[in-house]
Amino acid sequence: MHVRLSTDDWWLIAFGATVFYAAAMYWCMPTPKARLRMFAAPLAGWLFLLPNATVKGYSVPHTLYIYSGVLLMFVVMLAPIAKKVAADIREQEEKPWDKVPLNTFSLYWIAGSGTACTGAGAYLWHYYLALT
Repeated sequence: MHVRLSTDDWWLIAFGATVFYAAAMYWCMPTPKARLRMFAAPLAGWLFLLPNATVKGYSVPHTLYIYSGVLLMFVVMLAPIAKKVAADIREQEEKPWDKVPLNTFSLYWIAGSGTACTGAGAYLWHYYLALT
């Protein structure tokens, strides 16, 4: 049995990824200002992604695959280190005149998990093509 995902299915996946992202980022971000910035990310993604996809002639399912993958990548990058990131964000907002030093583990985690997620998205690309 071969599964095919329609454009409507990809819209549902993108909606689910957006809800999951919003819930995770609400939990991860310590201040209202930081939460607002993270909630603006999906909107900014649409403002960038849709015109770019239209100009390049990408299909709607292709665009939704990338959108969903990027949102889930942010969750993977930030959720495991949420406490440290929250503490750094809170400290930076309380003292905007001082530069908060980077936490080495957090920096390596974000770089490593972002690279792994990008690699996973590229690896899963041929499965995506088989589903559409």
